Amino acid sequence: MQKFIKSFSYAFSGIAYAFKTQFNFKFHVVAVLIAGIAGWYFQLASGEWLWLIAASGLVIVAELFNTAIEVLVDLVSPAYHEKARIVKDVAAAAVLLAAGTALIIGLVIFIPKLLDHVA
Repeated sequence: MQKFIKSFSYAFSGIAYAFKTQFNFKFHVVAVLIAGIAGWYFQLASGEWLWLIAASGLVIVAELFNTAIEVLVDLVSPAYHEKARIVKDVAAAAVLLAAGTALIIGLVIFIPKLLDHVA
């Protein structure tokens, strides 16, 4: 049981590392907070919340994997190597696609709410 509880501290250390060292991770955390506040303000329906939570989680998880991959690549290939660049670029592309998907989901949810609010 102690190992299980200790594993949470490792996970939180990973989140803290990403937050301290990765600008994009901070940016996405702030974006998630803004989306959550907007969701609260517009009183999203349960289904809308589920989409928002799934999209937000997808982006945060992608950022964490990207950070882990970058650190690992830097460890095993400290000097420039073309394949190391490709690995980092592909990991960054995964984050870009996750963020783009989340943006589209956010637009589908929030544009009608904004239009109703303005009208």
